Amino acid sequence: MTIAAPAALPAPFRPKRRLGFNTRVSFNDDAGPAQGLRDGIELFRTAERLGYQSGWAYQRHFDHYLSSPLPFFAAAGQHTKHIVLGSAVIPMRYQDPILLAEAAGTTDLLIGGRLELAISTGANGAFDAVFGTVDTDARTEAKRRQARFLAAIRGEVLHVVDKPGQGAPQGAELRVTPHSPTLRSRIRQGSASIGSAVQAAELGIGLISGTVQHDHAEGESFGEYQARIIEAYRTTWRLTWGTEPPPVAVAASILVGTTAELREKYAAYDLERRTLGIAASRPKGALAPPSQPVGAQISPVFQGTPDKVIEAVLNDPGLAAADEVVLFLPPAFSLAENVRLLTDLAKTVAPNLGWSPSL
Repeated sequence: MTIAAPAALPAPFRPKRRLGFNTRVSFNDDAGPAQGLRDGIELFRTAERLGYQSGWAYQRHFDHYLSSPLPFFAAAGQHTKHIVLGSAVIPMRYQDPILLAEAAGTTDLLIGGRLELAISTGANGAFDAVFGTVDTDARTEAKRRQARFLAAIRGEVLHVVDKPGQGAPQGAELRVTPHSPTLRSRIRQGSASIGSAVQAAELGIGLISGTVQHDHAEGESFGEYQARIIEAYRTTWRLTWGTEPPPVAVAASILVGTTAELREKYAAYDLERRTLGIAASRPKGALAPPSQPVGAQISPVFQGTPDKVIEAVLNDPGLAAADEVVLFLPPAFSLAENVRLLTDLAKTVAPNLGWSPSL
């Protein structure tokens, strides 16, 4: 693989320690879900060969996307050796924290400690009609389940058997098994606001900033607010723990057009995303999403010639502040289109971000 010679980085731009991608592992009505899952595994295999250090998959229930990331990661891990496999994100509102901890520990051990879980505690209660309602609001319930999950993967005692009929001898201390000792250090909070970033730092978990934000100041750009989110996280971490925070990842749409045809295609996607927001790029048969939350803003698409994309990325405050960039792949793109996108970016833009591939 030919790598372009990197240019000097602007002073505020952090060299990227890792480069990753985020896929929906989507499928359409024509090819079906089995083909979509196979294509997803092939995408991870190809990305690893290109030198990408992380691959992430988004969870979405009841649609043409991956609904259960951990079995997928367990399978993808058997076809890869080095690439980190991450969820971005798993909403805790609809997770049984103990079952999730068991599945996460099992998956992490099967793939050699390469699992990273990004979880969210947002206020979305859209699927209560299916999963059941709770006595508290969605965010409070999500935070409760998050705390229980973190305790479980930390190896804490969840219950001491105090009477017969509880599945174990009296006095037995029940912990999640199998236990992966280092998994707790690879949990991240998916953040859309300063409040969630501060929460992540106080909990002592990592941070990944996504492609939708809320609570930004009037007139503040996506990148400017993203940089404030990252700074709030790092400041809170240092005050809380007295150490340097772990690397921060940000998701970004970076589509480098190495041909006129690709530039036209990526410009059309950019227009669709600016027009439709989160409803852009839907595979055939996918459900129309709910309307974009009032007051939310969606991340920009960096598209155009390699030189234009490099300049835009280097001047974006959010991308400058991050340690890792996770490329958001359009959900309706085919395997071949995504492979071309990842290949072109690795050869042209990525070396100019201070990134070195793992080959």
